[in-house]
Amino acid sequence: MNIDLIHAAAARLEGQSRKTPLLSSPFLDEIAGRQILIKPECLQHTGSFKYRGGYSAISALNKAQCKAGVIAYSSGNHAQGVALAARQHDIPAVIIMPNDAPAIKIANTKALGGRVIGYDRARENREDIGVKLSNEHGLTLIKPYDEPQVIAGQGTTGLEIAEQAAMLGVSKAQVLVCCGGGGLTSGIALALAEHAPEMRVHTAEPENFDDTARSLLSGERVVNASSSGGMCDAILTPTPGEITFPIMKSHCPSGFVVSDEQVLMTMALAYQRLKIVIEPGGAVALAAALFCKDTLETDTVIAVASGGNVDHKIFQRALKTLN
Repeated sequence: MNIDLIHAAAARLEGQSRKTPLLSSPFLDEIAGRQILIKPECLQHTGSFKYRGGYSAISALNKAQCKAGVIAYSSGNHAQGVALAARQHDIPAVIIMPNDAPAIKIANTKALGGRVIGYDRARENREDIGVKLSNEHGLTLIKPYDEPQVIAGQGTTGLEIAEQAAMLGVSKAQVLVCCGGGGLTSGIALALAEHAPEMRVHTAEPENFDDTARSLLSGERVVNASSSGGMCDAILTPTPGEITFPIMKSHCPSGFVVSDEQVLMTMALAYQRLKIVIEPGGAVALAAALFCKDTLETDTVIAVASGGNVDHKIFQRALKTLN
């Protein structure tokens, strides 16, 4: 995994992915006590950064792989990214999704042409299901984070951050990234190490699902006690990826952890002050920027709002925190 793969992915994604802006709000700056810049990947195609990785991986397939089709497992955002990219390349896509995934994510994946197969995430292993079906039907498995071409696609977010921050005169900052398996974090970290070396990438996770923060502290991959039940479904993974963790270990000093209440408040503030909709898992980085201010070190913090596919009931719950 290297910067050349990210540059190649950027070339394939040119004209396909959206170059999301860097947003700011004086109201959020006041809360955080510093300049906060927000990278709203909730505005990306399919509502999350996952489109970048899905398109990168599928656009790198050979003709035989395209003809056979692809398979992926996801709680929803990777599912939608792969489904759309597959449709754009006119190839079939099978998506393994947990039965308790947000209804909007399941519906959107089907609408984008993905054939959805459900599973019980508390009792079944999605990786085992994916490998089994891939072998049985000759489908190319596109993993959500432990796949070089997926990481490369996510890394294009980092290329944009470096370029956009430079245009604003920002060369030094802490960059906070919502982290599940680490595909987005490791991709951004590699891109910034090359193009903005004074920036440091930190993970952001919800309480009780902070496997990456604990892994960075211990120096080795640790496992969460549970893989389900949390509000931030988009980033609930059991442990950091085998490919992504060594990259994060090399480039990420530490991770931040936020509460569900802080996440809900952040979703409401993002809607009120930035006019964007962020899902719980996509809000943890901005939540860390706003509510972990005593442990932040730089005058400027960049937070990636990684996704915006949220059920209306959760969003209504978030808006109530403004009352």
